Amino acid sequence: MWFQLAYYVAVLVASYFISAAIARSNQTSNAKPETADNWEFPQAQEGTAQCIFFGDCWTQDWFVLAYGNYRYASIKK
Repeated sequence: MWFQLAYYVAVLVASYFISAAIARSNQTSNAKPETADNWEFPQAQEGTAQCIFFGDCWTQDWFVLAYGNYRYASIKK
């Protein structure tokens, strides 16, 4: 019984020190977060005709102009 409790406490303390050491090593890096400017998204040229689909539709075109309904509040009149 006491051996199991001592083993549990030893593993708990060891995991705490390992987590603290890993957390410190991750804080020393000066990596900047990625922004949308760093990615090269496929974008349409200005004035290019775009297809508009309502509902589900299969297309051969690879470009997605927009998708989804981003509203989070209901529209009230």
